[in-house]
Amino acid sequence: MTIKEIARESGYGVGTVSRVLNHSKNVSEEARKAIMEVVERHHFQPNANAKHLKMQTQFGVAVIVKGTENMLLSAIVERMQTLIEKSGFASVIYYIDEDANEVKQAELIMRERKPYGFVFMGSNLRSYGEELKKIDLPCLVVTNSASFLNLDHISSIAVDDTAAAGCMIDYLYEMGHRKIGIIGGDPELSGPGSLRLAGCQTAFFRHQMDFEPAKMYAQAHYSLEGGYQATKLLLKQYPEMTAIFAMSDIMAIGAVHALYEEGRRVPQDISVAGYDGIELSKYVHPTLTTIRQNVEKMADQGTEILLRAIREGSGAVHEIIPFELQKGSSVRRI
Repeated sequence: MTIKEIARESGYGVGTVSRVLNHSKNVSEEARKAIMEVVERHHFQPNANAKHLKMQTQFGVAVIVKGTENMLLSAIVERMQTLIEKSGFASVIYYIDEDANEVKQAELIMRERKPYGFVFMGSNLRSYGEELKKIDLPCLVVTNSASFLNLDHISSIAVDDTAAAGCMIDYLYEMGHRKIGIIGGDPELSGPGSLRLAGCQTAFFRHQMDFEPAKMYAQAHYSLEGGYQATKLLLKQYPEMTAIFAMSDIMAIGAVHALYEEGRRVPQDISVAGYDGIELSKYVHPTLTTIRQNVEKMADQGTEILLRAIREGSGAVHEIIPFELQKGSSVRRI
């Protein structure tokens, strides 16, 4: 008898069965009773340290990544995959488009592959509350807080995107910039994007600067091409800007290329700042001023949270990782 078989016979998910077997309080009495009836009927003896769970795992953890050009997510995925597999679980990575529905993808994977848990990267789960209740497995959201969902099976690890974006606007203001264009994702689709935009707006207000989104904000995919095209648009609708804040380093690098193509020097004519602190930001010319997210801490602590939930049935944990303003040569004082 395995945990999956108990789940199938009781009608509850693997995550719920795991929580019952590990005496977690975060389970309804109805579910506990139904699962324990199956356990007692088959005289199932759970291994106290849950090694049986690792030994029987054929699939393990499904990692769903939104966007195919996000180098920050790629770095986190690589480290997490190594840690997951070192712990005895398998992992499979699914890359989906930025506009795709990650919860529908998770439901499909649940039906076809029967994983023990999910990792959502770059996701905006704000509008999926009811749908997420159907995914009765331990889940981890990376780079976006999920505390607002109030769901016991969904944990998260992220930086404070609102504070970090505000910090970058504060720095640009300190460097003399008052006309700042912003490149970011669709706030309706990108959770981090909406929080970063809110942080920018708050900082503009704090410094008594006007913010006109129709003129000063350009939406784009988190890609080189996205940053490139958004910069071309900003140059037309906001030609007086002295700085651009792009909500990812990849966007910022695309922006630099577009500016050079238009005969603008960085930072002499227009300063450019990014967000993420990917390794490439230190090797482009000029070196990028950016917000550095700690990839190692995010991957290490996130993996620990998820595996603990799978093995022990622990409830949701939401952690905020400190960010760092990384000063490069792409921003100048005016």
